Amino acid sequence: MGVGLRMRWVGLSAVMIASAMGARVIAVDRSPAALELASEFGAECVLEAEGDTSRRVVELTDGGAHVSLDAVGSTDTSIASVRSLRPRGRHIQVGLLLGADSTPPLPMGEVIAKELEIYGSHGMPAHDYPGMLELVASGTLRPDRLVGERIELSEAAEALADMSAPSAGHGVTVIEMP
Repeated sequence: MGVGLRMRWVGLSAVMIASAMGARVIAVDRSPAALELASEFGAECVLEAEGDTSRRVVELTDGGAHVSLDAVGSTDTSIASVRSLRPRGRHIQVGLLLGADSTPPLPMGEVIAKELEIYGSHGMPAHDYPGMLELVASGTLRPDRLVGERIELSEAAEALADMSAPSAGHGVTVIEMP
């Protein structure tokens, strides 16, 4: 559960960045609060993750997304993400696939038939930092909007332990040093 909660903020960051770069973004999540933020961060459309979301994405995009990103890291989300792509689309797996989800049965027939590309990613390369920081400095990107709570260092252990609680996830927690 903790991984999914942390990844939610990665997904919202991706929405913010993609929107700032001019992409037409469709955000999918189970959390109404996350979907509301995704809309505020520039998502053109938000979908609650229930039923066949990949079919809905294909319909909304007239044939499928050019790029999909799974920031959650579950079998269901990775498969739905791949199935939402148009021919020659690109899937980026950011969310860690752990435990039972570590080897999802991806629809490889669809990957081959549509000539899809699948990438794994665990971060942005350092040579891209200057451009990203320019977007932050100009106010185009607002990572401060992801901050939910500021705590002192003495509260960090408890906050870390609480990350897997169902009520966790009201924004990124920032530890302020004295």
